[in-house]
Amino acid sequence: MSKQIIQCPNCGFQWETFKNPLPTVDIIIERGGARSQVPEIVLIERKNPPKGWALPGGFVDYGESVEEAAIREAKEETGLDVELTHLLGVYSRPDRDERFHTISTVFVARATGRLQAGDDASKAQFFATTQLPQPIAFDHAEIIADYLHWKRAAGEANVD
Repeated sequence: MSKQIIQCPNCGFQWETFKNPLPTVDIIIERGGARSQVPEIVLIERKNPPKGWALPGGFVDYGESVEEAAIREAKEETGLDVELTHLLGVYSRPDRDERFHTISTVFVARATGRLQAGDDASKAQFFATTQLPQPIAFDHAEIIADYLHWKRAAGEANVD
């Protein structure tokens, strides 16, 4: 447990604070993926550091469920309305984000609407999972590999 004592500079009152991981969400927004098709997923090009291409996602707001956060973040970054179809997994390696220790709940989703970059995305685009841009930010290449493994195991798509 990582705790710290903070002291008020005016009155001297002391209190404990705790350094905890930050909850985040990432969303694999897919299209295609019939047995004869290579699935396509949305990636955003980040405006802010760390630069690179990433899955849409972000921080969970106080009072918000991870499902609500995923739907909100997808809309803010891609302009798409999503329906969450699966929970892919939880990613918690302390170094997965160079800025802070985050724990991400990753969902798979289908979308409707017009794809358009927004919020902290400079671009948003569907990519065939066989032709992904570089560099991929954070641990999102690992998440995409897990997604493709899951699709292969389910026999849902041509992912080879």
